[in-house]
Amino acid sequence: MIYIGKIIQQTTRAIIPARKTRRINALLTQKKVLTRLIRKASITELGFQYSFDKLIKPISGVSISAFQRQVPITTYEEFYDLWLKRQLAGERDIAWPGKIKHYALSSGTTGSPSKRLPISKQMIRSFKLSSLGQFNVLYRENLPVSFYKCQILTIGGSTKLTKAAGYFEGDLSGILRKHTPIVARNVALPGPEITDLKDFPDKLAKIVSEAPKWDVGVVAGIPTWCVKVMEEIVSHHKVDSIHDIWPNLKVYVHGGVYMDPYRYRLDALCKSPIILLDTYLASEGYFAYQDSPEKRGMKLLLNRGIFFEFIPFNKSHFDAAGNILNKYSALTMEQVEEGVDYAIVITTNSGLWRYILGDLVQFLDKIEKRIIISGRIKQTLNLCGEHLTLDNLNMAVQQVSVNLNLYLTDYTIISRQKEQFHEWYMEEQVGIDADKLMQLIDNKIGELNDDYAYVRKHALKKPVLRFIKQSGFYDFMKSQNKLGAQHKMPRVLNSQQQKDWEDFFNSL
Repeated sequence: MIYIGKIIQQTTRAIIPARKTRRINALLTQKKVLTRLIRKASITELGFQYSFDKLIKPISGVSISAFQRQVPITTYEEFYDLWLKRQLAGERDIAWPGKIKHYALSSGTTGSPSKRLPISKQMIRSFKLSSLGQFNVLYRENLPVSFYKCQILTIGGSTKLTKAAGYFEGDLSGILRKHTPIVARNVALPGPEITDLKDFPDKLAKIVSEAPKWDVGVVAGIPTWCVKVMEEIVSHHKVDSIHDIWPNLKVYVHGGVYMDPYRYRLDALCKSPIILLDTYLASEGYFAYQDSPEKRGMKLLLNRGIFFEFIPFNKSHFDAAGNILNKYSALTMEQVEEGVDYAIVITTNSGLWRYILGDLVQFLDKIEKRIIISGRIKQTLNLCGEHLTLDNLNMAVQQVSVNLNLYLTDYTIISRQKEQFHEWYMEEQVGIDADKLMQLIDNKIGELNDDYAYVRKHALKKPVLRFIKQSGFYDFMKSQNKLGAQHKMPRVLNSQQQKDWEDFFNSL
């Protein structure tokens, strides 16, 4: 195995520098992607409706502006009613050529109904190439040869797919595993006897039990669940650190939620440094990954079958409820500015056309196309003009945590519209008063967001913090049957989530 590791290491070092030297024109690359997508889908029902055959010119390719005038931006619900339900019924050539055989189930945040998102053969190939690209980033880190013979532990959803009427559905990880080469499965953990389990506590128990048998070099998954798994391993086997179980653990690939609040818990588990790499992967596509541990933000993947557009998240483009006002207007890659919140719109090689994803992103570097996820369209606070994104909230909580030497990880907020205040919930903290903690967070948010500071003086009432018992968020997710790596606790509750949360909280 050590010789295999040496071959992989040397091959990686040879390939990546050559790729790195190629400079790309972002807009030209994206135009080529869109041209390929439109040409491919010109024979579909959607392509006929929007006259795709007229959008492509023989020499210049597709006109992006003509495409934007022709095809409206859609939400999942609109896409489902117009196209997806026909695909699910077995019709061919609807929004993508042929028949889609796999659909990823994505529930998003707690309380949201499951979405069925198409995964085409072309999308599966894009996922593979993007995953290989992020793994190749490690060549610069001068990792020992022994690292390249280690295994990769992914804490994901159940990989067991369900046969529906003419297609398979399930967690994205299950679809990708079905298409993973046999040679790669030898380094992928845990095995199917664990990944097929749908019940997270059962999966957790088996991972904890099997952990000493594995030689894990990379852990991947949402911090909420990955950190908990490692904590349980350390506790169960009565060791001082996760490196007493996995001495070759060098890398953690994370995504899905804000990482910083979990760094302290992760540091407490480790006795040697771990490389952290952020990734932007969803059921709709693999959008970006962090190409250097030293650089904040993730580079958009411009040539992986996805065409990106961006809508400024402001009152000119969205109403107070987060609904888009103009279904045709959006910016291209070359029109964005740094430090602005944008709703991201995607067109993909699975037949999603101008699909508004729901995430908000900011460009840290518009030359390198480096982004961070700054929030969710439907998880913002805007009772009376405060315009708070998740980035504002997470940063405030993180900075207060550091100042007080606390581990503030999970929280959730109810927006009390009638009373005009924000009601926060956090797990109880030893030695800190809830009112004092809320005051510090309130002050910090005001420092980070001028709109919030202004409305707090004139319209928005003082926020309230309520403590819940330790493990309260875990217990709530369990009560909603939402344990596991594909589920995330929402930071801002919608009306149905609020009802479920209050029923749970009042039962404690």
